[in-house]
Amino acid sequence: MTKTELEIRPYQAEDNAVLTAVWLDASRIAHDFLGAAKLTEQSKLVSDIYLPQAETWVACLDGKPVGFLGLMDNYIGGLFVSPDAQGRGIGQAMIAHGLKLKGTLTLDVYAKNLRTVAFYEKQGFVETDRRPTDKEGLPFEEISMSLSG
Repeated sequence: MTKTELEIRPYQAEDNAVLTAVWLDASRIAHDFLGAAKLTEQSKLVSDIYLPQAETWVACLDGKPVGFLGLMDNYIGGLFVSPDAQGRGIGQAMIAHGLKLKGTLTLDVYAKNLRTVAFYEKQGFVETDRRPTDKEGLPFEEISMSLSG
């Protein structure tokens, strides 16, 4: 049995379809409360705007993209790992990569996304703010968090 190799590399245009699928698969679990129509709408934004325009880093296992970290300065716009690759330390490695690059990281996470909130807390993120609605004004509580290296 061989050890699986994790590589973190810059985004390439040919990553778009697989990373959009990773986003949608992970979001169906983490953001199920948003509903299928909203997730489908957001997946187009991920594909057309967020992946190509953010500073996007791709996590690959044995050369295959399985997740990504999207940065805007030191703000994490998105950190998603394919559900079948979760639990292998990929998210933790992506956080460490972002922290090494930026020194401090900030993010917003839905309060209902309990598993992800717990993941960020385990990585050392602390809550800095809480709002009753998301950025679109929808009634989904958001938590702002930060981590300093």
